[in-house]
Amino acid sequence: MNIKKHVKRGLWSHLMKSGIEMGLASIIYEVGVASKYVNHAMRTGDLGLAGTSNLYGEDQLALDVVADEIIKDRLDHTGRVSRIISEEQSEIIIFERKNRKGGYSVCYDPLDGSSLVDVNLSVGTIVAIYAGDDPLQNGRKQVGAMYVLYGPRTTLVYGAGNGVHEFTLNNLGEYVLTQEYIQIREQGNIFSPGGIRRDYLPEHEKIVTKFEADGYKLRYSGGFVPDINQILLKGGGLFMYPATTTAKQGKLRLPFELNPMAYLVELAGGAATDGQKPILDLDCNDLDQRSPVYIGSRKEVALAAQFFN
Repeated sequence: MNIKKHVKRGLWSHLMKSGIEMGLASIIYEVGVASKYVNHAMRTGDLGLAGTSNLYGEDQLALDVVADEIIKDRLDHTGRVSRIISEEQSEIIIFERKNRKGGYSVCYDPLDGSSLVDVNLSVGTIVAIYAGDDPLQNGRKQVGAMYVLYGPRTTLVYGAGNGVHEFTLNNLGEYVLTQEYIQIREQGNIFSPGGIRRDYLPEHEKIVTKFEADGYKLRYSGGFVPDINQILLKGGGLFMYPATTTAKQGKLRLPFELNPMAYLVELAGGAATDGQKPILDLDCNDLDQRSPVYIGSRKEVALAAQFFN
């Protein structure tokens, strides 16, 4: 018996066999390592407030701070990253270049949806990777993106120009390949509408009414990572968080959340728009830049965009 045929490929092996540049592969792998510590901290650590706030004035959970430090340290450890921006930090962090083989900058949300942890709902880590020293580049210039979903299973999904691939953390603490080359169908049958309905703009209200009338199933968890993960792994559907009467630019942040997810969804054959332009074509000029988003299957994204044009 050839035992090797029955051994699932690990993350590092997959990165190497995919021919990904060593520095980029190291960043993806080290975020995976960091996520194991975040996963442990989330299951065993303090869920209370840290007594600090992030750049948006939001109270930080102790877990947010811990997750941010873990990921920052692992990115520094790669020796390949020159600059990072984190949703939990108020400015760009510069790593000294001494002994660095450098060439990459990273934007990340260490624990997206962390307010859901204390009620035991799924949350995630989101990462965007760029070549060069500028972490506030146009999303189209990403060389890789990934997220980790901390749910009943801990899974890691990455893409670096060679398809979108899912890995599952096993009992030995290793990420093993679950599926390769994930594809989103042109049309799905689920929709995830964020925001408070009383605050919807007329155009968005018409979109929601259209999907309801067409029999789409409403699937909304309140977490961006699990909802995007559902669309990817179910093979189709639409997530939307619109501009509203109280948030004209929407809620989700372009550098930390929308750009990496749009990159992965497009790589899997889907689409993402703000209603008028593709998310990846929006210039990113600020850490707090936000945008409405319609993301998922191409047919649903195009249908939503029709209401704004």
